[in-house]
Amino acid sequence: MARASALVKPEVQELLHLTVVRTERIAPHWMRVTLGGGEIDRFTFRGYDQWFRLFLPIGGEEGLDRIPAKANGLLGYLRFLRIPEGVRPVMRNYTVRAYRAAFADRGAEIDVDFVLHGDGDAAGPASGWAERTQPGESVVIIDEGLGFNPARGVERVVLVADETGAPAVAGICASLPASATGIAIVEAPTAADVLPIDAPAGVEVRWLVREADAAPGRSALAELERLAPMAGTHYFIVGEQHLPTSARRHLVAHGVDKAAISFIGYWRSTTGH
Repeated sequence: MARASALVKPEVQELLHLTVVRTERIAPHWMRVTLGGGEIDRFTFRGYDQWFRLFLPIGGEEGLDRIPAKANGLLGYLRFLRIPEGVRPVMRNYTVRAYRAAFADRGAEIDVDFVLHGDGDAAGPASGWAERTQPGESVVIIDEGLGFNPARGVERVVLVADETGAPAVAGICASLPASATGIAIVEAPTAADVLPIDAPAGVEVRWLVREADAAPGRSALAELERLAPMAGTHYFIVGEQHLPTSARRHLVAHGVDKAAISFIGYWRSTTGH
């Protein structure tokens, strides 16, 4: 994650070993991986845009057993980097798209939605893993809490994201009170990648399909700039880092209190804006 507002951290952060339960291609650029088993009973669901560090066994599952306990901290991360290349897991940040508590003869489950980038060698390591992984494969996660801060308000919201932030927007919408109002603006790479998002009746979900050659986040930013800022609104903006940083600058220039804005840069485009 890039420059961000203050995060809501969990009280306990520990390594949790989970397994892949199933996978599903839910859209051309989306793969859903469901995790469970292992130490899932030690996972505390927090709702909203709960995110976690995800360690993937790209070099084999041996590397998962060598992850230091605090690999998400500076010293732990330096020890993590001492794991030899080829064995060291890939670490990425992902959002809980959905959580289902244990029920009857079924254990608890976490859905994680991966944006698919390119094919073969052109795909990123996490994207490629999501397409290849099979049930039974192991992963490790560390809970990192929330980027959306409910203390800033949940009754009126404006949520803005490119496709990488769609799971976060969906999670927030699912956690809002039924009385909430506002708008969720989400950008998709194609019309076939527009996914259903359940939201309170008073929260409009507005998907934007960007042009093939348009920079990610540009359409979502333009849509936000057309909205008149309103007092008492909690703004949440995530995605390619140009989107949240430019959106925050715009909102502050139009009188929005910085304390009313949650913003996180999820990734950096190499093609520029």
